[in-house]
Amino acid sequence: MIVDVVCEDDRWEALGLEALAETACAATLARLGVEGAEIALLACDDARIAGLNTEFRDKPTPTNVLSWPSEERGAEAPGGDPSPPKDLELGDIAIAYDTCAREAAEAGKPMADHVTHLIVHGTLHLLGYDHIDDKDAALMEGLETEILGKMGLADPYGDAEA
Repeated sequence: MIVDVVCEDDRWEALGLEALAETACAATLARLGVEGAEIALLACDDARIAGLNTEFRDKPTPTNVLSWPSEERGAEAPGGDPSPPKDLELGDIAIAYDTCAREAAEAGKPMADHVTHLIVHGTLHLLGYDHIDDKDAALMEGLETEILGKMGLADPYGDAEA
């Protein structure tokens, strides 16, 4: 598996984002039995992600993480597993330093733990998981909790994390 990190904000370097991303993506893909995948990760700031959020979601505000799957992989029915990837270039994830740092501080969690969660979350989106429907959300959040637990991290939904 390859995570290609493009770092537009030097603050990510001090966090060791490349290692965090590799570990989070590897754990997620291993849990789902996906081998040989490639993911592109843009490490940016709030201004950049607000522009992306405006362009792709018509929401002119910053957010913590965005993802763009390379192909549609959604489940046939709510709460079902998505189709396995045909294209091992899974897609792109963007993550914003300012929002992540603020959310981690507000939740009283280490920034590295919060970012790891968001990368797991973004990787699951690339694989076709979503949280719009309650059944889909339960499946996705359960996977996140399981993957993070195996990494020694707390349940991100135990404290109502966004």
